[in-house]
Amino acid sequence: MTFRVLFVCTGNICRSAMAEVVLNQRFKAAGLDAVATSVGISDEEHGNPIDYRAQRTLKAAGYDIPNHFARQITAQDLKDCDLVLAMTSNHYAAVERLATHTHIDVIENPQVGDERSTDLRMFRAMDPALAGARRRELDVPDPWYGTQQDFEDTLDVIESVANYIVEYAREASETNA
Repeated sequence: MTFRVLFVCTGNICRSAMAEVVLNQRFKAAGLDAVATSVGISDEEHGNPIDYRAQRTLKAAGYDIPNHFARQITAQDLKDCDLVLAMTSNHYAAVERLATHTHIDVIENPQVGDERSTDLRMFRAMDPALAGARRRELDVPDPWYGTQQDFEDTLDVIESVANYIVEYAREASETNA
């Protein structure tokens, strides 16, 4: 069964979209039956492609840029994924509100084999070195208002956590096999 990861940010044109690109390439390289998708908590960027600065950063790092159209998170997104990774504590709270409003179980660190719930975590919490950090301390800064360097820094953060996500997907796939 395909393991599904959902990345959540504000508009779905920078952080979450970049994470989707990076993780899909990493999943493929690892030979995993896993797929990453991304959404935003806002609909203000609906239909827009990945921000041109994010595209430039990804291309410079050797990533292929897919056709991407920003979209807002839905209850169905939560039902369809195994792991939701929020880029900030505000995104985390928005996912919790949506889940509560639509009666969907999202639990941080559910028990292995708990098929009734989706695992919701902060993106950077996947890095074991950051275990125990408060949610706000785990925020991935939004590069949108910044410079090209801010986009490069965002990619560095995403890449630094990516291998932990790949390992999580591998372990989850083996557990559910």
